[in-house]
Amino acid sequence: MIRSQIRQMGVGVVALILLLTGGMAVDAGVTKDGASKYLKNVQKGNPNLKSVGKITFGPGGLLVVADPAKATITVIDTHDLGPMKKLTKKVPNIDVAVAASMGVKPEQITIADMAVNSQSGKVYLSVVRKTDRQPAILVIDAAGKVKNFDLSEVDYIQVALPGGKNSKIRNITGVALADDRLLAAAQSNEEFANKIYSIPLPLTHGTSADIYSAETYHVAHRRWETKAPIQSFVPYSNKGKNYIVGAFACTPIAKFPLDELQSGSKVKGTSIVELGSGNRPLDMLTYESDGKEWLLTNTFRFHWKKSMYGPSKWWGVRVNMDYLDAENTNEEAARRNVKQKQGPDGIEIVDQLSGAVHIDKLQKKEIVVLRDNEGHLDLEISQLP
Repeated sequence: MIRSQIRQMGVGVVALILLLTGGMAVDAGVTKDGASKYLKNVQKGNPNLKSVGKITFGPGGLLVVADPAKATITVIDTHDLGPMKKLTKKVPNIDVAVAASMGVKPEQITIADMAVNSQSGKVYLSVVRKTDRQPAILVIDAAGKVKNFDLSEVDYIQVALPGGKNSKIRNITGVALADDRLLAAAQSNEEFANKIYSIPLPLTHGTSADIYSAETYHVAHRRWETKAPIQSFVPYSNKGKNYIVGAFACTPIAKFPLDELQSGSKVKGTSIVELGSGNRPLDMLTYESDGKEWLLTNTFRFHWKKSMYGPSKWWGVRVNMDYLDAENTNEEAARRNVKQKQGPDGIEIVDQLSGAVHIDKLQKKEIVVLRDNEGHLDLEISQLP
């Protein structure tokens, strides 16, 4: 079995944009010249982002940026290829430094997402200044210093998320770059709103994506739904078949088959795990530990009872990926025991994700965590169990 990781947010109706690995691992050692495998008709200049949302890193220092206001995905060649210099120590109140770099107070910014370049160890943030909706990409180095990533003269391509005559993208809930396609998740205003878009590599500037619709069984709601947004996702391959595994608010985890789909077609997901009502997943990744593969997600408890999950509204859980082998579960999907830290077997709360607002994988069992600390945000590296 081959499983690969990628990395979600949103309200309302959902769309997805996908990039499927086809079971192939992305080469983290791609060189600067290797970026030509992924990008075509590269532009030089300012991509003129109207907004910034979800971000993630692909190979060779390629930064994928969602722009919900323009309904586009921009892939920027940062030329940030290392060497690896990871964060040397915890950085308290990083939100204060981030806000200061944009000339405002912490309450006047929104940190939309965080991505870690696994080749250099640098941490990238997508940030919006609330006072004028000014978007920015900021970079934090190993010493914890915050700098603006200059977008005025970059190498990039930009692709559109297609809409229909009466449809509109409201928000993009996830992005990723893998070995043969571009992935992203977004929200649309259509009635059948859970969408999947696929863009093959190399990504060509000015093109758009194929589109699919998806339907999911929400275990806690006991009904099939088409509007509930996929909040986070990873690609998954098993026995030569390719899927996307997505987590939804209230909180089913479902897999969707992606092979042999035609643009415009509809696909039903299979719900395999239910993590508990009143929660919204934020980020998702996979990792290996003690010979097992785990699906990890940090989650926001919007119907919060302190005694249920611990001291924070932000918490996290891991799921043994053997659960993904299940077929036709839906109503019979495994339910997490919400009154216990563990249970059923292979589903358990992860203490390292308490307070985790954003997470991203650095290497193996190391993740970078942007953690809530009494209203401020601390940045640190954490070891997974």
